[in-house]
Amino acid sequence: MNKCISLESAIAQIPSGASIMVGGFGSPGTPFALINELLRQGQTNLTLIKNDANEMGLGISKLIEAGRVRKLIATHIGLNRNVIEQMNAGTLEVEFYPQGILAEKIRTAGAGSYGFLSDIGLNSEITAPDDVLSWKGDRYKVEMALQADFALIHAARADHVGNLSYHGSAINFNPLMAMAAEHVIAETANCCPPGELPPAVVQTPCAFIKNVVVLDGLSTEYGVIAHHVKH
Repeated sequence: MNKCISLESAIAQIPSGASIMVGGFGSPGTPFALINELLRQGQTNLTLIKNDANEMGLGISKLIEAGRVRKLIATHIGLNRNVIEQMNAGTLEVEFYPQGILAEKIRTAGAGSYGFLSDIGLNSEITAPDDVLSWKGDRYKVEMALQADFALIHAARADHVGNLSYHGSAINFNPLMAMAAEHVIAETANCCPPGELPPAVVQTPCAFIKNVVVLDGLSTEYGVIAHHVKH
């Protein structure tokens, strides 16, 4: 099965009001082409789940600056003054989690579980009394699994059926998010026929991927010199 579709068709499947996981750790691994097309198409009232808010004028910050995002779930927004101002003004709802907790909430959803126990932030304002339980004499916070309607993923390499391989720090959130969303759209500038991607380098199996968008190249947003890729 060839899962490759056009950029426009892939993003057109996302309705306004959707919850969307967005891969990436800062710029590395962020699916900029998919985000830019989402901005162009105009979907609104979105809930975004990403490690960070990117910097102003880059990545998901473009969607937030355009007023397309209702809620952001992240670990930090300190590099984005606009997002901080919107949060303080009450025009953007921001839900914070420690980075490891956010990753585990996503991983837990992908593993098919409903949640896990933690003692992180147990006696802080991020923990509500209803989230706490006692077990064998100790108190724990219940962290629920975190799922989404869609996930937007950037892969360094892929094949036509959706097997993916990542590069560097892009492996942090992309593989977890690819398992935790109902509909996963992956972008890549390096796509090959099935069988050409060695099994040993596949970090997300094709079973988790709904669509693959093959890019003509990577823009400077990706932190590389823009180039054209032949397929």
